[in-house]
Amino acid sequence: MNPIIVVVGARPNFMKMAPLYEDLKKRKLPVLFLHTGQHYDENMSTVFFEELEMPEPDIYLGVGSGSHAQQTAKIMIDFEKVCLKEKPSMVIVAGDVNSTIACALVASKLWIPVAHVEAGLRSFDMQMPEEINRILTDQISDLLLTPSIDANENLAKEGISDERVKLVGNIMIDTLLNNAEKANKSEIHNKLSIEKGNYALLTLHRPSNVDQKNILSGILNAMKYICNDIAVVFPAHPRTKNKLKEFGLYERAIEIPNFVITDPKGYLDFLALMKESKIVLTDSGGLQEETTALGIPCLTLRKNTERPITVEQGTNKVIGNKENHIKNEYKKIINKKIKERKIPDLWDGNTAKRIGDIIESQIS
Repeated sequence: MNPIIVVVGARPNFMKMAPLYEDLKKRKLPVLFLHTGQHYDENMSTVFFEELEMPEPDIYLGVGSGSHAQQTAKIMIDFEKVCLKEKPSMVIVAGDVNSTIACALVASKLWIPVAHVEAGLRSFDMQMPEEINRILTDQISDLLLTPSIDANENLAKEGISDERVKLVGNIMIDTLLNNAEKANKSEIHNKLSIEKGNYALLTLHRPSNVDQKNILSGILNAMKYICNDIAVVFPAHPRTKNKLKEFGLYERAIEIPNFVITDPKGYLDFLALMKESKIVLTDSGGLQEETTALGIPCLTLRKNTERPITVEQGTNKVIGNKENHIKNEYKKIINKKIKERKIPDLWDGNTAKRIGDIIESQIS
């Protein structure tokens, strides 16, 4: 049997593919693990492999950084060579990063079946590069593996046949549940000198938040306001840190009392920070899901979300990125109990097994 190629490229992919890769190997299916190198530094990549107990990639493309076009083109050129050599029986991609669409497009044009993990999510914001990646990947994938019923509904509206779509649940929750106990052993709170349960956790990386000085400055002002109340821990994405420096805001940021800026954290340290936080402020999609699973209040600093189920059933609220909105919503939520939440169906830690059953039946 020709190998199945499992593709990762950026941090969010690692959490989605780790449990699936493990499940496929247990089934003794031939699997090649390929890392495009879209995220490539120690904290953004290597430490995740170690902590999630993923093996060294069988194939590493090492594409590195660049514009969307440059990065996507590099991945396509190199991945085509891999496909022509290995002749995979299936290519599995996840999420919405450049690696996802690049590898799906190459495989599709070579008539290699493509499975998309986390298919069907939509923000309905075509200014987000990720939204373009999601839509195009779903259109050319043969097997669309969805995390929640709203994703199935989105795909139906786009004319994708039911035969291609399988509701499997949220694979990120597999990784979360598999690693919760390990995260309890983290020393990150001692290292950062922060009190468990009495701080906010902030992440920022999307262009809509970090590419305009006035918006980024306003977010900093809101953080300064929150820091009068509790500490704010901010593992800064390299791109965000560069933007703070470019706009002359970095010195201002590091002088805010109680504002703890750190380098990006590995999965276990970050999970420990999230689990013990009082509130999360983020523009990340994955954190909206993980906070819903953990019951942590989440304020999403975006105008929209591709994960509306976290708002409908979970602990998430989408508030935009205006300074006053952030301050006001923080005030509303911090002294109240979170709304009653329900963990969405199939967010139970068994998604990888459900996907593995489907993959095995398709290629055998």
